[in-house]
Amino acid sequence: MSEPRTTTESTRHGTTAGEPLLEIDDLQVHFHTEEGTVEALDGVSLSIGRDEVLGVIGESGCGKSVTALSTMGLLQSPPADVVGGSIRYDGQELLDLSDKERNEIRGDDITMIYQDPMSSLNPVLSIGHQVKEPLLAHRDISDEEAHERAVEMLDAVGLADAERLMDEYPDALSGGMRQRVVIAMALITEPKLLIADEPTTALDVTIQAQIMDLLTDLREEFEMSVLFISHDLAVISEIADRVGVMYAGTVVEDCEMRTLFEAPLHPYTRKLAESIPSLETRSDRLPTIEGTVPELINPPSGCRFASRCPQYIGDVCDTVEPPLETPPELGTSDHEVACHLYDNQREENPPWPIEAGSDETVRPEGVDDA
Repeated sequence: MSEPRTTTESTRHGTTAGEPLLEIDDLQVHFHTEEGTVEALDGVSLSIGRDEVLGVIGESGCGKSVTALSTMGLLQSPPADVVGGSIRYDGQELLDLSDKERNEIRGDDITMIYQDPMSSLNPVLSIGHQVKEPLLAHRDISDEEAHERAVEMLDAVGLADAERLMDEYPDALSGGMRQRVVIAMALITEPKLLIADEPTTALDVTIQAQIMDLLTDLREEFEMSVLFISHDLAVISEIADRVGVMYAGTVVEDCEMRTLFEAPLHPYTRKLAESIPSLETRSDRLPTIEGTVPELINPPSGCRFASRCPQYIGDVCDTVEPPLETPPELGTSDHEVACHLYDNQREENPPWPIEAGSDETVRPEGVDDA
C-alpha cells in the first residue's frame, strides 16, 4: 500500500483556519413528479474541514442521501433538478463542471459507500474486477499493478485470504464481507473525501460495530475527510467530530458532536437526544415527537418543524423561515441553529427555549442570562 496522501490542515468549524475541503451553500434540489414538485432540499448549507468527520443525521426522507448524491453528481435528471446553491470542493465549483470533469473527481478524490452493499456490487463481476476498476479508471497503472493493490486493500479492510477472494462473486460473501469489499473499492484511490451513506444500516449490531471500528482506523490512516450519514445518533457519535441535523430538507442545527449531547438548541434536536435510551433512567416508553413530517410538495412557508414543535411561539414560526446562524448570546461559538426562539430582535421571544410545561428557560452550559 502506498503512503497516504498528505493533506493541509484547514477547516471552517474545526481547530484551524482556512477554506473547508467541501462547502455546500444554500443548496436547493427539486424533483418534478406527476403529483407536483417535491422541494427535497431547501437551502442546505454544510461544510467539512480537511481531516474532519461531519455526521449528518435526520429521519428518513429529510434529504441526507439527496445531499450526498448531489455532491457526487449522481442525481438522475429528470426528475431531479438542482435549482440553486453551490457545492465547492477544494475551492472548485462542482456544479459548473462538465460530466467528463466531474468523472475525474468522482471515484478518485471523492468516493462513496452506499447503504446496501449487495446493490452496490455487480453480481456478475468478480470481486477483484470491481475493486480494481477505480484504479484502472483513474490511474495510469497496469492490470497486474492494480491486482496487487486490490489484494493489499482487501487485506487492509480485514478480509482473510484476499487473493482467493479476488476470484469470488458477491453472492459467495456474507453481508459484512460485502461491506468490507465496498469500503475497499471506495478507499483504493486514497480519496480526500469519503461519503458514507448509512454504511451499517443493512448489518447486524455486531458487524456494525466492526465496520465502525474499521472506518475509524482507516480514516486516521488515510487522513481523509468523511461525510457520514445516519439516522442513528448513537452511531454518529462514534465517529463524528461535528454534526449537522437535518429536518424536511433543511439543516436545523450544526455544532460539535459533544455540544449536541451537552447543549442542543433546536427543539427537534433536543427531542432526538431525549429519545436515546438511558441506563440511568428507567422508562416503559421512549419519548416521541408528536405529529408527522410535512409534505415536501408545497411545504410550509415558515419553519418546517413548526407544526410539531413543543415550543411553538406563534405566527412567525408559520410565516418566516428561520436562518441558520449562531445566536448572539453564544458570541463566536461554533454552534448554529435555525429557530426563532433565538432571534433576539424579537423582544417577545425568550433568548433561550422554555421547556414544555416549565416556566424556566434553558441555557447552554457556560452562557449567562441575557
